[in-house]
Amino acid sequence: MSGPILSFETVSKTFRVNGQDVHALADVDLAIEAGECHAIVGESGSGKTTLGNLALGIHAPSSGTIRFEGDALPAKRPLALKRRIQLVQQNPLSALNPKRRVGASLRLPLEVHGLVQGRAQRRERIAELLEEVGLEPGHAERAPSSLSGGQRQRVAIARALACEPDLIVLDEPTSALDVLVQARVLRLLADLRQRRGLTYLFITHDLAVVRNLADRVSVFERGRLVESGQVAEIFANPQHPYTARLIASIPVVTDDEAAVRAAASERADTMENAA
Repeated sequence: MSGPILSFETVSKTFRVNGQDVHALADVDLAIEAGECHAIVGESGSGKTTLGNLALGIHAPSSGTIRFEGDALPAKRPLALKRRIQLVQQNPLSALNPKRRVGASLRLPLEVHGLVQGRAQRRERIAELLEEVGLEPGHAERAPSSLSGGQRQRVAIARALACEPDLIVLDEPTSALDVLVQARVLRLLADLRQRRGLTYLFITHDLAVVRNLADRVSVFERGRLVESGQVAEIFANPQHPYTARLIASIPVVTDDEAAVRAAASERADTMENAA
């Protein structure tokens, strides 16, 4: 399809906490195009995880409309719609049931959504999913606790893929991994997106990851969308001082990155002095 696969139209979300209203999101207008990796960035408390939960139907918006392929999403999602929007969480150890072997965790979505018929087809599909994420069919017999962090995250990705989704919400999917494992998982995600034609809503605080993986980026501050656009354009010419400060905070590895960071820091100072 062409056009937005997911859109937020003047969406707000307020939570009642200890007798007080907490405004997690305010008047968000945002479109996620089919086939893109759209990064959502911001500091803790910026509302980025709330946005992902609204997309998944974990929470309903307090006001506004969320659309999937042009149709307003109902507060209670039918099973067929749940299948098409999946989640990969930050911590794979807590996301996977420790009492289930890997094969059982992958079997559940296949059975719930009626995607396999019979034991032989189920076993074959589980093996295919494991191989697709770089694991061996024998990992189906392993417990999550016996796997490394990277292997557990690959299982979590395979579980999302089992549903044959169109859109995957990736909520800080590599932040719990060390740098080398993180890079391998990011390469896997990029490859899967290309091969399967997936759309990613990629929630992260790591702008270095955004630069390497995402097509577009939206920046949130205290529940408000302050800037959105193509990754290259945002990094080269941030229009909001908060965005410029985030870019300036990226750890420096190369001379090019140092130049980007220095330019962003200078731009942030200029915009704040002019405000």
